Amino acid sequence: MAPRLCSISAAARRLLGRPGPGGRDVAAVAAARFYSKDNEGSWFRSLFVHKVDPRKDAHSTLLSKKETSNLYKIQFHNVKPECLDAYNSLTEAVLPKLHLDEDYPCSLVGNWNTWYGEQDQAVHLWRFSGGYPALMDCMNKLKNNKEYLEFRKERSQMLLSRRNQLLLEFSFWNEPQPRAGPNIYELRTYKLKPGTMIEWGNNWARAIKYRQENQEAVGGFFSQIGELYVVHHLWAYKDLQSREETRNAAWRKRGWDENVYYTVPLVRHMESRIMIPLKISPLQ
Repeated sequence: MAPRLCSISAAARRLLGRPGPGGRDVAAVAAARFYSKDNEGSWFRSLFVHKVDPRKDAHSTLLSKKETSNLYKIQFHNVKPECLDAYNSLTEAVLPKLHLDEDYPCSLVGNWNTWYGEQDQAVHLWRFSGGYPALMDCMNKLKNNKEYLEFRKERSQMLLSRRNQLLLEFSFWNEPQPRAGPNIYELRTYKLKPGTMIEWGNNWARAIKYRQENQEAVGGFFSQIGELYVVHHLWAYKDLQSREETRNAAWRKRGWDENVYYTVPLVRHMESRIMIPLKISPLQ
């Protein structure tokens, strides 16, 4: 087989080196034809290329609330199963102090344990009034807070893993406010295809009106730091049966099906958590 390949290769070299009609190199003629056809094809295809106008603002500016400068942090803590009760007790003893201390520009929005979804998990949502400067101010102060540093050291022995994200809130969603319970909460997380956040926001700005009659819409957020193109929608229900009835009622409203139709293709992955509030959570 090897000699045959060599002879073919030699033949090809002789052909490419052989002058064509009029003394022109065969390879040069072939290349000229190729590039000519390629240029024609590129020109033809260019007629159908969608021209995108240059953006003057980031999607964070276009989609977030203008009247506030709130920044949110969501934390996911995966706790050792045997440590969950101790973790909750420790959390309930320490975190409210930061929430109530006016020297720290942060406040608790909600604290939960995951009921259905990833087990032995705690979820915490914080608000920083004043955006990134407030976040940095809080972090710098916590570095010198001995009680908090001891809390983190003790907490670390109870955790399997942890992760967080910094979020902004959608301009068309309610701002999360404390509410009385008992309620269950659903955190629906959508990982979008890159470049689709504006389209997602445009559709949900119209669709949110279909999901507010029972006051179930708590808050809507999109990630800024951490995993990107991630959306979190937070809902409150009295129980699982109420959740089922409320969601089914939305499908009976004209226009809700269109929102689902246009937003589903934007999603790479979606996840639902049903969560139970901790005793310290402002969202009960």
